[in-house]
Amino acid sequence: MKLYYSPGACSLSPHIVARELGIDLQLEKVDTKAKQTETGRDFLQINPKGYVPTLQLDNGDVLTEGTAIVQYLADRKPEAKLAPANGTFERSRLQETLGYISTELHKTYSPLFNPTLPAEVRQERKDYLRKRYGLLEQTLAKQPYLLGDDFTVADAYLFTVTNWAGFVDLDLSEFKALNEFQQRVASRPATQAALEAEGLITKQAA
Repeated sequence: MKLYYSPGACSLSPHIVARELGIDLQLEKVDTKAKQTETGRDFLQINPKGYVPTLQLDNGDVLTEGTAIVQYLADRKPEAKLAPANGTFERSRLQETLGYISTELHKTYSPLFNPTLPAEVRQERKDYLRKRYGLLEQTLAKQPYLLGDDFTVADAYLFTVTNWAGFVDLDLSEFKALNEFQQRVASRPATQAALEAEGLITKQAA
């Protein structure tokens, strides 16, 4: 399988998940502005939506949307328990959490990367994000991960989007449990490997 990605973008989430699962993905970087892959292919011919992540299966099928991709990957190795079994209440809870991150956090961050966004709108979006993070803080103050004691695909997604805070000057220092969560996920070997592969950190000497 091949993952089309952009360093540090939301495609980092399925990248982390794949490494947690031990799934060997071929990586191909995408210039999302030029809509071209690093091998010179027209990315719109692969994914007409024009954004990452995009997962191309060995049979040529293409899957888009990060929340779908991480669940697809997790279901390839259910014994790893990165997603509860389909048809269970716990799986619905996972989907609820993924939906919250996608609609309330991810899509709220997006306009903040636009340098022409009016200051009052920028501040309103930041205030909204802090409010949304406040609910997650309550959860993470009681347990190490979003669904409980075990790491799931939802944690990879939250870690990824929360990493964007520094790029948009969003101060999240008030959220102690959230910051501890970020450190916890960042220290996982799979996360370290994904960050290194995307050129976001350098390999530390042993």
